[in-house]
Amino acid sequence: QVQLVESGGGLVQAGGSLRLSCAASGSIFGINDMGWYRQAPGKQRELVALITIRGITNYGDSVKGRFTISRDNAKNTVYLQMTSLTPEDTAVYYCNAAVRLYVYWGQGTQVTVSS
Repeated sequence: QVQLVESGGGLVQAGGSLRLSCAASGSIFGINDMGWYRQAPGKQRELVALITIRGITNYGDSVKGRFTISRDNAKNTVYLQMTSLTPEDTAVYYCNAAVRLYVYWGQGTQVTVSS
């Protein structure tokens, strides 16, 4: 079993920054891609950013140039640095990880951006 624990969410004013962390533990041998998705009320879950085990990144169009994903393979942790936040970034942010043949999800962390 794999556990993903997110942290770093909260309330921030528009224009501010937040850094999310997600630590993977458990049976994580063979961990590969890790990423962040988000889901706002009434909307579908959408990709925020992905990073491969070798550090190749991919971003959703709405966050390009503002968010940066990174990972520490030694700590099995993925980070999401979010800058220039807007109220449209308000959502529950979910971490995920591909481990061998399965994809695991964290419980989510709320990010709220006030105008």
